[in-house]
Amino acid sequence: MKQDVYSITAAELAARGKENIPDELKSSKHLIYSSPATLAFNSPGAQGFGVKRAGLAIPGSVMLLVAPGCCGRNTMMLDQIGGYGDRFFYLLQDETDIVTGRHLNRISHAVKEVADSLEEKPTAVMICITCVDALLGTDMERVCRKASEYAGVPVLPCYMYALTREGRVPPMTSVRKTVYALLEKRERKKRAVNLLGEFAPYDDGCELYEILEHLGINTVREISRCRDFEEYLSMAEANFNIVLNPESRLAAEDFRKRLGIPSLEMTRVYQIDKIRKQYELLGTALGVKIEDSDYYEEALQAVKDFGVSRPKTTFAVGEWMNGDPFELSLSLLRYGHSVSEIYGTVTDMNFIYIRKIAALSPDTKIYTNLSPTMLNYNCGTGAADITIGQDAAFYHPDSPNVPWNAERKPFGYAGLRDLFREISRV
Repeated sequence: MKQDVYSITAAELAARGKENIPDELKSSKHLIYSSPATLAFNSPGAQGFGVKRAGLAIPGSVMLLVAPGCCGRNTMMLDQIGGYGDRFFYLLQDETDIVTGRHLNRISHAVKEVADSLEEKPTAVMICITCVDALLGTDMERVCRKASEYAGVPVLPCYMYALTREGRVPPMTSVRKTVYALLEKRERKKRAVNLLGEFAPYDDGCELYEILEHLGINTVREISRCRDFEEYLSMAEANFNIVLNPESRLAAEDFRKRLGIPSLEMTRVYQIDKIRKQYELLGTALGVKIEDSDYYEEALQAVKDFGVSRPKTTFAVGEWMNGDPFELSLSLLRYGHSVSEIYGTVTDMNFIYIRKIAALSPDTKIYTNLSPTMLNYNCGTGAADITIGQDAAFYHPDSPNVPWNAERKPFGYAGLRDLFREISRV
């Protein structure tokens, strides 16, 4: 029997409260959180910067994927991305390996074989393992220590465990910590800072770089911009870290404990007053006043220009884009536009936005990409002049779409400015 598509209005959801979020909206209540990856016909481990590609952020490293053939197959798609084709190696598991764990005895030899086969010794061998070893209870820390001693190269684990997505340390949080594991304590430099967040650089036009430079910070390092292993190791010289993605909090805490480097956190938001507030807080933490008026006015002008040319535009906002769909939807509402539909996974962290959305637009419908009922979604059920996010484009194929999902991530005033400029072009 055909089921109706599950949805709930912002007002209904806000009235329930964050303690009573419907199970349909919770990823932990579903067997597998398969979307928006399903819309890409790909797994999260291979799409964009999944665990496998992220694990190769250390310059000069290579990866040994220890997995059944079905898990390793989509890794071949990364061969199409420049610089990755010769950095993956495979140790495939057969049914007996999966039942008995006998493949563990071959890992050290495989690591040595990989290291010896290369003209230049790798800076590290990352061992990427799957849910098979999670179910076997494999102690990968011990396996990696043994492989490192045998092969004579640093060996680090990368956990591609879909089963741990709802756990305390999800895969992308774990790998963000792992890629900094080779850093050793150095003398800290007052004018150096690390940006912890993504595995591709932030947009060159992001004002954060200029603001830090104006504050006298002449060295800003991101792992994605490190040209060689020595530059990577120099990240241990930072005076402090700026965390730009919550998934990097564990890595920042490891920096503090092992290297004595403190951190502060900023968040990507699209509400211009919140962006300004974050820079005020950054200035307070550093004991300086940050002058951001020019950046503020430029971003505000982009918002106003769109509002003049396309007043009261109706948006449908998805989660497969560079932003929190609820925070972005609230921003659009506050800028005078309408949001008919939101496709997203509700958590305690973004529930604060839902309450505010409910006050401004109580009839906004919230859908979840988790629900199989979305197969029955009818794009005629909700109006959308423009969609944001690749999943929103899937649901409204006839509406103009802004994917807003580039690998180089937007941030701050520049992110807000560029988003509205992008929207203006569709």
